[in-house]
Amino acid sequence: MKKHAVLITVLFALTVSLVSISAIFWEFYKLNKEQYINHIFTKYAVITQIYRDHQQRNNSEIMLDANLAVYKLQAIRDNKVQDKVLQKAKILKRKGFESVSSIFSVREDGFLKQSIVTKLRATMLQYKKHIYFYMQTKNAAILIQDEELKPYSYINLLYAYSTIFMIIGFSFVLVLQKLRPLIRLKKKIALFGNGNLKISFKTRACDEIGLVSNELENTKEKINTLLESRTLFLRNIMHELKTPIAKGTIATQMLPSEKQRRRFESIFHRLESLVTEFALIEEVTSINDKRDFSEYRVIDIIDGAIDMAMVERKVVSVNINADAKIDVNYRLYTTAIKNMIDNAMKYSSDGHINICMMNAELCFENRGERLANPLSYYIEPFTKENPSKNSFGLGLYLVDSILKAHDEVLAYEYEEGVNRFIFA
Repeated sequence: MKKHAVLITVLFALTVSLVSISAIFWEFYKLNKEQYINHIFTKYAVITQIYRDHQQRNNSEIMLDANLAVYKLQAIRDNKVQDKVLQKAKILKRKGFESVSSIFSVREDGFLKQSIVTKLRATMLQYKKHIYFYMQTKNAAILIQDEELKPYSYINLLYAYSTIFMIIGFSFVLVLQKLRPLIRLKKKIALFGNGNLKISFKTRACDEIGLVSNELENTKEKINTLLESRTLFLRNIMHELKTPIAKGTIATQMLPSEKQRRRFESIFHRLESLVTEFALIEEVTSINDKRDFSEYRVIDIIDGAIDMAMVERKVVSVNINADAKIDVNYRLYTTAIKNMIDNAMKYSSDGHINICMMNAELCFENRGERLANPLSYYIEPFTKENPSKNSFGLGLYLVDSILKAHDEVLAYEYEEGVNRFIFA
């Protein structure tokens, strides 16, 4: 999820925006519709007055129709049509109330005012895009169609909602389009980190991502220049060192004194070993891809390391399943195991080393004293337990560097007189 945090954030913002806009428009739709219905329902007052006068004065239906026509109203008297409307129409609003009218009559003692209370119920209906008013009294009822009023229309509101929805959606597409170069840039950076030094970050875009890409291109060129200079320098210095060492080794054979000859041979041998270890350290620290990694049997790698260490087979016990395999750089991993064998031979009390697998991890065991310092001390360059030993103190440092290149670490534990180094 963290890998797509920006995309998820944009999606979340889009979702929140669309949900919020939808909720606002939905509430506005309900409120607007309610206001519209309440507004047109006020017409029932006119209809009530006309219908009440018709009942009190016993006017003809022609007179009623004429009064209704003034207000664009039409009485529905067809029973079938009435039944269909009353059964299938949607009730928009209903209200019950009392209508009070006064009647004056002449009596011997003067005028008499008589109030007549009529209970009415007005119902506004919608059927097939027409508005109807159904007026009911205790003794009668009438269905009236309004020829002027139209049902509530949400088209304009829907148009506004769709427009805003499309604008937000289009904005989201634009944001995604702007993020695509960022995704491509991420993939290129990953390829560059895995060793593809020829990848190009250059782009014609002038936005922020384009500026970052072009800066990365400039940085890549500087890094490549430094790497080329470093490689050339190391090759030259290795050549310049090995040449005088070789000449010195040859010249040593011409010395008349055997003691001096052996001393100089030892010096030049140590110098040659030091140059070789420096070359290995340079190779390990500069390894930037795993194209040279292949699957090998662990037993074959150990056999190669024993041969490289030039020790007798009987001093090394190997307890490993012959089918166990590992994906490594053969030369470097063999060198790491060879250094572990050399280290065990130097500091083992019985001159024996045991190589085994514990929990799918390669272990090197030898009897001897516990390390005087933490393991972190010994994996630093030019540090060693006993300065008098014939070593430059680069063994465990080189092992640790090789393991890091293989995404592993060097671990150490001491148990019952046994030193155990683990490739974890």
